[in-house]
Amino acid sequence: MRIVEIKESVVSIASEIKNAYIDFSKMTVSIVAVVTDVVREGKPITGYGFHSNGRYAQSGLLNERFIPRLREAEPDSLRDDERENLDPFKIWNTLMQNEKPGGHGERSVAVGVIDMAIWDAVAKIEEKPLYKLLAERFTDQKARKETFVYAAGGYYYPGKDNEALVQEMRTYLEQGYKVVKMKIGGAPLAKDMKRIEAVLKELEAFTERGESAGRRLAVDANGRFDLATARAYAREIEPLNLFWYEEAGDPLDYALQAELTGEYKPPFATGENLFSHQDVANLLRYGGLRPEKDYLQMDPALSYGLVEYLRMLEVLKQHGWSPSRCIPHGGHQFALHIAAGLGLGGNESYPGVFQPFGGFADHTPVHDSLIHLTDLPGVGFEAKSDLIDLFYENFG
Repeated sequence: MRIVEIKESVVSIASEIKNAYIDFSKMTVSIVAVVTDVVREGKPITGYGFHSNGRYAQSGLLNERFIPRLREAEPDSLRDDERENLDPFKIWNTLMQNEKPGGHGERSVAVGVIDMAIWDAVAKIEEKPLYKLLAERFTDQKARKETFVYAAGGYYYPGKDNEALVQEMRTYLEQGYKVVKMKIGGAPLAKDMKRIEAVLKELEAFTERGESAGRRLAVDANGRFDLATARAYAREIEPLNLFWYEEAGDPLDYALQAELTGEYKPPFATGENLFSHQDVANLLRYGGLRPEKDYLQMDPALSYGLVEYLRMLEVLKQHGWSPSRCIPHGGHQFALHIAAGLGLGGNESYPGVFQPFGGFADHTPVHDSLIHLTDLPGVGFEAKSDLIDLFYENFG
């Protein structure tokens, strides 16, 4: 039982879209393939991995530090002592050899790419979908095959007026999503409010009597605001009772978050740019977030992978938070399996952007914002035709 080859490549997900902070005109993604010596149906079992949007390709870190460490490791040092399989925790420790604590930077992204591929391979070797493997290993509950998802979009791009924004959101609603998310902070407050009002008017047509249209809309500032601006937006949107107000300020400005949380009653969401369990602990200590109301969005593909995400969940438990308050960023199948297997509150979805990495397996429709997971072994990349074709094109 060993890794026989690790392959790395870079692909583009460039587009004209923008959020409040960055554009995606030069956005790239690292992909990896971890080939094992386990052969099924004449082919070696291979695990695939990539990282989420918003962080650039990690080729330097992967090829200069992390992949060489795995290649140089003794094969037996990476094996599971209890199973005929690889051990993701031993592999993670090998990747992080000779790395100082703190200053996580981009290395968390590089390690997350490999970690995803390892878990894909491990679940394939056990001939189980990842979500079932996770439920069996780490919970005392039966795996949940049906999981909440919301549709993220509403980006700024040239020539996109409110009518085009509304049409985009209508498309998501028609696809079966009940909750949608749009960007704010890339335009003046008055203009953003017009955008929000236009989307809410559309949502009313899809909202049953007695329901609030605001509870079907989340807004995301991508950490753009200072405290004064964040407060100004909060005052305007609070009466709308939105699903959440996301990342109003810098992700490490816990004091700003605490100030807002003391003033704004509807839910907040944050955490997608926190990449370690220590940062999550500090957010819970100092950010003023409310465990009965707010949401945490840490993305395992950006934050050292599932091994570190399990540590984050332990931190949540210590601070009185339920994993059901976690809805990971990224809109990818890896986080979807983690959500279903570990009892999270759901997962982001990108039905219209960041393809082929956004979205889930083919022929898995969304109904009432719920999606069924595929039962293919591993993460199920083989059931997402455009993504698996990309892996095959790059790795053979």
